[in-house]
Amino acid sequence: VQLLESGGGLVQPGGSLRLSCAASGFSFSSVNMNWVRQAPGKDIEWVSSISPPGSLKYYSNSAMGRFTVSKDNAKKAPYLQMNTLKTEDNEIYCCALDRNGRGRGQGTQVTVSS
Repeated sequence: VQLLESGGGLVQPGGSLRLSCAASGFSFSSVNMNWVRQAPGKDIEWVSSISPPGSLKYYSNSAMGRFTVSKDNAKKAPYLQMNTLKTEDNEIYCCALDRNGRGRGQGTQVTVSS
């Protein structure tokens, strides 16, 4: 299993970012994909999940209404569109095989600051 996240960066509060993940080494179109995040010294926090065909999507309370998860099975890539970013979204974001972060990559840093 290999998951490689990208798309993070520095953005002002209220701004947007789109995270991508390149997946390989497993049957991507057959599994749920998840986004989790983690701040230094804190536990992993589940953010969002998407079903294998992409028809079912789930969000944490903090992500609901601001983030949108999607996937492209042909490209083996899940995405996370993040809008209306807040300073409390400052974390490292990873795609993962389950809500606990199993198999996650190194992640991509999202920094929300004015």
